[in-house]
Amino acid sequence: MQTEARVGVVVEGGGGQRALNSSHGGVVVDGGPAHKFVAQKRALHQQSQIGTVSQLVAGGIAGAVSKTCTAPLARLTILFQVQGMHSDVTLRKASIFHEASRIIREEGFRAFWKGNLVTIAHRLPYSSISFYAFERYKNLLQHFLGMESQRENVGADVFIRLLGGGLAGITAASLTYPLDLVRTRLAAQTNVIYYRGIWHALRTISREEGVFGLYKGLGATLLGVGPNLAISFSVYDTLRSYWKTQRPDDSTVLVSLACGSISGIASSTATFPLDLVRRRMQLEGAGGRARVYTTGLFGTFRYIIRTEGLRGLYRGILPEYYKVVPSVGIVFMTYEKMKQILSDIPANS
Repeated sequence: MQTEARVGVVVEGGGGQRALNSSHGGVVVDGGPAHKFVAQKRALHQQSQIGTVSQLVAGGIAGAVSKTCTAPLARLTILFQVQGMHSDVTLRKASIFHEASRIIREEGFRAFWKGNLVTIAHRLPYSSISFYAFERYKNLLQHFLGMESQRENVGADVFIRLLGGGLAGITAASLTYPLDLVRTRLAAQTNVIYYRGIWHALRTISREEGVFGLYKGLGATLLGVGPNLAISFSVYDTLRSYWKTQRPDDSTVLVSLACGSISGIASSTATFPLDLVRRRMQLEGAGGRARVYTTGLFGTFRYIIRTEGLRGLYRGILPEYYKVVPSVGIVFMTYEKMKQILSDIPANS
């Protein structure tokens, strides 16, 4: 996704005016060579700053809006994923309807958004970092490989998007992981409330399990988030580029929603088993419980397959599919829309 930021200079193209992208080159100003050089450097610096802020704000808002809209399905996914981990949290009915009914009956309708505050607190920096890092990694890799002006090399371009997406995911996940763990523990609570909020959970986990307790499952997270975002970003970026070349007049919102949904399905299908193992490892020792998995990441995989079968690695895949289309679609659609809105805000000189 190319970030466009207005720097006060617009060009005619397509159906009207659009922001001048940094990849398009120089800026036209009046004056001699010296004045032109200084003004060009100043404008490009200003453009870079606008682009950075726009990416951070747009990515954070997109993630928060998406997670809030799909919070009920996200919580159902987590509850299904931990099914079978402890006998007392096994769902009586492996049915979305029955579990949703139980939540409403026993916990109230608002319980669908249990842990949503920490979700937003996690998603704002996570989305901002991942979107911004993807753009930076992609530009860095293009510069390193000398591909700034070789857009026709489709294979290399896809590889750059794939690697850039993976590096962006690993960077964002590492920096925000404790909040992700707290989010999982809050969302997995049903009738018994052990953690009363974000700060209480952080203090309790640190006191009972040590600081490293806040990083349980980090290995599974890093192993999964790289391929997840790599597939998601590369599929989205490739589909969107192809779509715009074939149907340039289609709505940006429609293109972002369709391509984002397809990319989400592809990435979730490929990485769901890792996500399930991550959730279970995050819940290890929660609420003073004894540990269930003591043999590491791959030992956990073997334990689940041995005790629950291969299907055990895909518990919760159905609500995940129901969630992923609106979730990823909304996050990319909102991101593109916010970039348009923010790029239209004139910067102070």
